[in-house]
Amino acid sequence: MALSLSLVIKLLFVASFAGWAVYVHYRGEARLSFSRQLSDHSTLFAPLNWLIYTFSAVPNRPILDLADFPQLQPLMNNWQIIRDEAVQLQEQGAVRAADKHDDVGFNSFFRTGWKRFYVKWYDDPLPSARRQCPKTVALVNSIPSIKGAMFASLPPGATLVAHRDPFAGAIRFHLGLATPNDDRCRIYIDGKPYSWRDGEGIVFDETYIHKAYNETDKQRIILFCDVERPMRSRFAASASRVFSDHVMRHTAASNQTADPVGFINRAFKHVYKIRLAGKALKRWNRKVYYAVKFALVAGIVVLIVI
Repeated sequence: MALSLSLVIKLLFVASFAGWAVYVHYRGEARLSFSRQLSDHSTLFAPLNWLIYTFSAVPNRPILDLADFPQLQPLMNNWQIIRDEAVQLQEQGAVRAADKHDDVGFNSFFRTGWKRFYVKWYDDPLPSARRQCPKTVALVNSIPSIKGAMFASLPPGATLVAHRDPFAGAIRFHLGLATPNDDRCRIYIDGKPYSWRDGEGIVFDETYIHKAYNETDKQRIILFCDVERPMRSRFAASASRVFSDHVMRHTAASNQTADPVGFINRAFKHVYKIRLAGKALKRWNRKVYYAVKFALVAGIVVLIVI
């Protein structure tokens, strides 16, 4: 029996999507478990990210050459000014975890003590940042390719589990501000360790698997920036910017009540109730949890095809 054209197109789409997802899963040396990768956001964004990887103007490797991002030099030159504002915010308790499940991008990090204070997030700087760290805001805003920036704190004993960030259109920049200056406080990027140092920076592709540990008795505070990835294709660059403008912008979270919160985060605090139900199911019976998870994925595929 001949297949209809629409069914052939749907099957080709599913097969292509599976191919893109497999490419993302096997990219690099480190990877997530199959069951986790299946529902990871990097699988959902695999088609867009594959396009971005294909036309990236910087090498597709985990750790990149800082010299290829000369626009970041003003931050390096003024790291002590940035550090002073970050430390003051830390002492005031302004660098903190979200308390309302309204920060979808970093929600899972808060459980182990990670904290943040947003300077900007794919939009104008936050009102609270303009008031409380104006010098950092001015420096960050002077670099158009920086789409997001925050102060990120990793307290003693804290860890960040292995993960990929979802969107390949940005490159991650870390600038050490007030760090333990100790190899026991480190990040692994695709299995390669890097230890933060005051005044030093690193640029890396955050869509490779990375995880972090602070096994010292000192706080680690860095400036964390998302820098627009340089592209070799106008079409790919446009696709990346459309996603940045129409999706990433809506993941904006707040430092204080008066700061605006993006639509996705406003919705997430309600959707998170489903996630809590899933966690309860997993605690009750892991086999049932994974059976339900795989059934849902299979159901989505069937709905696409039929």
